[in-house]
Amino acid sequence: MTRFVERPVPQRARLVLEQAGVHPLLARLYAARGVKEASELDTGLEALLPPQGLKGIAAAAALLADAIQTKKKILILADYDCDGATACAVGLRAIRCLGGEVDYLVPNRFETGYGLSPEVAHLAAAKQPDLLVTVDNGIASVCGVAEAKRLGMRVVITDHHLPGSELPEADAIVNPNQPGCPFPSKAIAGVGVMFYVMLALRAELRRRGHFAVRAEPNFASLLDLVALGTVADVVPLDRNNRILVAQGLARIRARRMSAGIAALFSVAGRDPTRAGTFDLGFAVGPRLNAAGRLADMSLGIECLITDDMGRALNLARALDAINRERRAIEEDMREAASIQLEGMAADERASLILFDPAWHEGVIGILAGRIKEKVHRPTFVFARGSKGLLKGSGRSIAGLHLRDALDLVAKRHPGLLERFGGHAAAAGLTLKEEHLPAFEQAFEEVARALLPPAALTRTLETDGPLEAGYFGLAPARLLADSVWGQGFPAPLFADEFEVETQRLLKDKHLKLTLKKGRTRFDAIRFNHAESAPERLLAAFRLDINEWQGEASVQLVLEHFEPA
Repeated sequence: MTRFVERPVPQRARLVLEQAGVHPLLARLYAARGVKEASELDTGLEALLPPQGLKGIAAAAALLADAIQTKKKILILADYDCDGATACAVGLRAIRCLGGEVDYLVPNRFETGYGLSPEVAHLAAAKQPDLLVTVDNGIASVCGVAEAKRLGMRVVITDHHLPGSELPEADAIVNPNQPGCPFPSKAIAGVGVMFYVMLALRAELRRRGHFAVRAEPNFASLLDLVALGTVADVVPLDRNNRILVAQGLARIRARRMSAGIAALFSVAGRDPTRAGTFDLGFAVGPRLNAAGRLADMSLGIECLITDDMGRALNLARALDAINRERRAIEEDMREAASIQLEGMAADERASLILFDPAWHEGVIGILAGRIKEKVHRPTFVFARGSKGLLKGSGRSIAGLHLRDALDLVAKRHPGLLERFGGHAAAAGLTLKEEHLPAFEQAFEEVARALLPPAALTRTLETDGPLEAGYFGLAPARLLADSVWGQGFPAPLFADEFEVETQRLLKDKHLKLTLKKGRTRFDAIRFNHAESAPERLLAAFRLDINEWQGEASVQLVLEHFEPA
C-alpha cells in the first residue's frame, strides 16, 4: 500500500519568490522545499560557507603547506566509491598545482576492506610518505592511524562520516560531524571536505608568500569533480551543497570540465551542455562506482586526473564495460532475491535480511537499495567476504537511523558484529557467517522497536497536480536545469489519467499513452512489466525524451495505482 501526500506550499514564501522574479512553477516548488527568500537561491561562490568554520582545517592546512614547502612526500588514501575517487582527484590536482609531491593509494575492498586499517597503513608505508591524508574515510580508523603513526607517518584525516565513541589520534582531523565542529553544513560530502581543505591550504600558502614566484591556481576548476562526488554520494543538498553542485554543473554545461568527466559523459551518451543532477547521479557516477564494486578504483581515479582526452576516453570505455558487467551481475542477483522474497512475508516484518553464497560483494549495496525501494523495509544484503566473514550492506527507510540501529545491536549483543559504520540511510557491517541468524533476529527486534507503525507504510510525497500550461518543453527544461537531490527532491507530481494505450519495451519497460480531458501524454514506467489499470493515479516526473534529434515531453511514472 502506498499513501500519497502532497507537500504543503507556504503561500507567503511562494508569493515572496514570485515577486522577486522567480518563475511561478519554481516558486511553488521551492517554497514547498523550505525556501523563503530569493537570496537562498543564490548559487554564487561568494555565498559559500567559509573554510574557517571547519574544526581542524587550519592545522591540516599548515601540515600540508609544510610538506609542500619542504618537499616532503604526501600520500592520499582514497575510498573506493565515487565520493572517494573525486575527493582523491581534487587533492591530487590541487596539491600538484601548488607544487607538492603527491601520490595516492586506494585499498582493494575485497582484500583490505574499508578505510585506514593497520594492514592498509603498512601498504601506505611501502610508498614511504611523510604525510598521509585520508579522503572520505578515517574517522573510525583508530587502530589504523595508530599504526601509521608508529610507522613514522603524520596523518591528516578528511572525512564526513559519523565518528564512533573514540576519535583516532591523528595530527589533524577535518570532519564537520566530529564533536565540537561548528561548521553549519553537516551534510557536506567527502569531496566537499577535501575541496575546503584545499582552499584552506591555498590560503595558508598565500599567507606564507608561496605565490610570489608562482601563479596562484584557481580552484574553481575542481568544481566539476566536487559536484559529481556530492551528487553521487546522495548527501542532502542543503544550501551549501546546492551551491557546490550548481557551480560544478555550470562548468560542465560550459564544457569547462576535466577530460575524465567529459569522457564519462561521452561514453554514457549524455550531452554535457544540458547536464543535470540526474546525469551525475545515474549516468556518470555509476560508471565510476562500478570500478570500485568489481575491480580497482584506481582506474576511475586515473580517469579523473588525466588531462589527455585520448587516455580519458580509453579509461572511460573501460569503466563503461565494467558497469555493463555490474548490471548483468545485479540482474542475476535481483532474480535470486525475488525468489527469496516470495517466501518471507515481508509485510509482516520490520526489516529484511538476505544472503546468497553466490552473490557478489561489490553489488550488495545496490541490491539492498532496490529491495528497500520495492518492499519499503530496512534491508541488509550479505555476501561472503574473506576469512569466513560475511559482508553486509544496508539501506534504510525514513524513521530508522541505520548506523544508530547497528550501534544498538552491537551494545545489546557484544561480539556479534565484527565491524560496522555508515549513515542514517546506508550502512555496512561485517560478521561471522554463523552469526547471521542471530543478527537477523537482533536487527528485527531493534527495527520493530524503533520504527513507528506509520513508517512501515510507503509514503509518496508529491507536489500535487502539474498545472495544465506547464506540460511543455520550456517548463521541462526549467526543471532539468535546476539543482535537485537528496533533501531537496526533484519535483514529483501526482494526478489521475485514463490509459489509452500501453505496451512493453524490451520486455521490461511499460510504455503508455495517457489522457486527461482532451490532452494526451506520452509516458513510461521503467523496469515495470505489469499492465496498468484503465484509470490510474500516478506519481510522475516531467522529462524530456530525445529521439533522433527530436525533443518531446514525456511523463516518467514513479508509481501508479488504480484511481
